Order: sequence, then C-alpha cells, then structure tokens
Amino acid sequence: MPKMKTHRAAAKRLRRTGSGKIVRKRAYFRHILEKKPSKRKRRLGRSIVVSGPDRARARRLLGG
Repeated sequence: MPKMKTHRAAAKRLRRTGSGKIVRKRAYFRHILEKKPSKRKRRLGRSIVVSGPDRARARRLLGG
C-alpha cells in the first residue's frame, strides 16, 4: 500500500508544534485592520491550538 499523501491545503494552514499540538491562525486578521481595536489585533495575531473533533481531522490531513 502506498504512503498517504499530505493534504496540501491543510499543510499551508496548520502546523505541528514541538510538543505535537496542531496550531492554526485566527480569522479576521488579513485586511480592514484600521478600524479594529489594537487589543483585538494583538489577540488575532496569535496562533490558537486546534481543539475538539477538528484535531483528529487535522492530524489525518497532515498525515500523522
């Protein structure tokens, strides 16, 4: 049986940390930033750990 291929769209959006967690970027941080408060922009700039049922799906898409 051949190896599983990594889902390339998922690989561009998700990454695995050193401890094995899968993290993603938050939404709403690409454009129209001028009218958003600084506090919100700081929060949006950070990565967030993928949680719940999405974690299993993300792990499968990333080939692990």
